[in-house]
Amino acid sequence: MTSGFPQIMLTTDAVGGVWQYTVSLAAGLIDRGYGVHILTLGPTPDAAQRRGVPAAARLTSLDAPVEWMAASPAELADVAGRIAHVAEAAGADLLQLHSASLAPPAPPCPVIAMQHSCLATWWRAVRGDAPPKDFEWRIEAHAAGLRRADLVTAPSSAFAQMTAEAYDLPRRPVTVHNGRAPLGVDELPPGDFVLTVGRLWDDSKNVAVLDAAARHLTVPVLAAGPLSGPNGETRRFDHLSCLGRCEESAIADLLSARPVFASTAVYEPFGLAVLEAAQAGCALVLSDIPVFRELWDGAALFAPPGDAAAFRAAIDGLFADAQRRRELGAAARLRSRQFTPGRMVAGMMDVYGRVTAERAAA
Repeated sequence: MTSGFPQIMLTTDAVGGVWQYTVSLAAGLIDRGYGVHILTLGPTPDAAQRRGVPAAARLTSLDAPVEWMAASPAELADVAGRIAHVAEAAGADLLQLHSASLAPPAPPCPVIAMQHSCLATWWRAVRGDAPPKDFEWRIEAHAAGLRRADLVTAPSSAFAQMTAEAYDLPRRPVTVHNGRAPLGVDELPPGDFVLTVGRLWDDSKNVAVLDAAARHLTVPVLAAGPLSGPNGETRRFDHLSCLGRCEESAIADLLSARPVFASTAVYEPFGLAVLEAAQAGCALVLSDIPVFRELWDGAALFAPPGDAAAFRAAIDGLFADAQRRRELGAAARLRSRQFTPGRMVAGMMDVYGRVTAERAAA
């Protein structure tokens, strides 16, 4: 094992895209000989999610809230301590955290903090002003964890830069792009509808802009994803056909028709739903934010995040020009081949090796 870390503990939750990331990474690491223990926080993974876990991976659910639902610094510190205890009891050689706020002060092994998302960068992008007092301790806990970790990674260079600026880090996070295996969709004739996928309740997805654009579109806009979040917030949309939470097979069926895929997000560290759509050959209409430009420039149409009219015009233009839609779909599919599970796993193995070398040199 070139990295020197045969036993990896991966923390995760089953609420958002971090679950799919964790399962994909676990499968790739196991294929390369690593032992993998997945430790989940928050809601227990459902049956469909558990079916995706590699048979050789150990799966444990910790009876603890996801980090952004912790009620106090003491509760968050308690969760971090419990993670450290589980990692030590399991004989983990490396602890890979899905959130830096979970980094224990005295970990039993080297720690890598995955910067999938965080409150400070979310608030800057979504609200644009100073976070409320109640959030200060959460941001401070995350900042402390970023500094305690042996290494921090981010799924895009743009988000790595956002993180470094938000926390004034002495070292910018290492970029390791996410990867995803294609869903294995069938090739059907292009469907006359628009699709968006994600946490519809999350203000960072900015779905209200797509709802406004849908009011004047002549094709339906389907929205797949939960309308209610774990802390009780709920959204309602007037012009979208909301499908609720969909299993992977249902998303694959929708993507088989290669609809125009739209994301109006104002904040997206990577965007796995966009990658899945690109792999299926969908033409992409995306908000013009740095992460999407980094990943999809030249393979998508872009519109200002808050401009419903611009999204409507871009979508209308694709339905009026079938050739342009086919070309963009092909370009998206070609670009998607840069973001494979193999590349992601290789990137993380390089990170493990870097941590090993830095520990040895210390």
